[in-house]
Amino acid sequence: MRLGIALGGGAGLGWAHIGVLRVLEAEGIDVDVISGTSIGAIVGACAAADMLDELEELARDVGYKDMFMMSEFGFNQGGLIGAGKIERKMREYFGVKTIEQLQKPFAAVAVDIFTGEQIDLDKGDVVTAVRASSAIPGVLPPVETGHMMLVDGGLVDPVPVRAARELGADFVIGVDLQNDYEHRVRSYGLEPGGPNKRAAFKTARAGAALLLKTLGKLRMSIDKPELVISPEIGHVEVADFTKADELIALGKKATYDVLPQIHHALK
Repeated sequence: MRLGIALGGGAGLGWAHIGVLRVLEAEGIDVDVISGTSIGAIVGACAAADMLDELEELARDVGYKDMFMMSEFGFNQGGLIGAGKIERKMREYFGVKTIEQLQKPFAAVAVDIFTGEQIDLDKGDVVTAVRASSAIPGVLPPVETGHMMLVDGGLVDPVPVRAARELGADFVIGVDLQNDYEHRVRSYGLEPGGPNKRAAFKTARAGAALLLKTLGKLRMSIDKPELVISPEIGHVEVADFTKADELIALGKKATYDVLPQIHHALK
């Protein structure tokens, strides 16, 4: 049985994926293929390249100053934040390595903004694929390639189960970073009977979170994984990349909670 893992999108929440992968590694559970959307593509590419140690070290060291230093503000690049510094950092790790050269089959999921078609990038330059998969429209510049303009795959497939199956997985574990919706809404300061001040701004954020959760559930009802891991991380701000220690621990906890099911299924 070929085991696949589909790592979902969620910006800074993606460090929880490291915790999930660490538990599988510690339990001797070999992942055969990896697919990823957005931050899931970044973590997935590192895992497929056997560079999870380097990514974890980087993630645990990120501070607010590092987040600011990686930013390049200006809409003239196609997004609020330019991708030049981010790409240079990725090149430090991957150089010009191709997906075909990774140690495990891997696909980064993006979408062509012209057609709305999902594009599974399982060949070619690793950095280009990861950049395309994580190009949040209006925030990070799209990746133009041939006749396509590629942006964040989370717009169509937040937990890319189908991509893992197309890589040959028989048993797919989906890692959903958007499922802890109620805790997220409370973190925005919205709750029944509460003061609910600045409700317009808060309900807009809650609406976006609900959209992502609903889309993920809908896609996974169509492309069903054999198992879903949903870390309880709704209280962590999506755009905060400085919470790696906490998120990795919560990713581990969520994985240990379903570990008996994984072992039973893979006997």
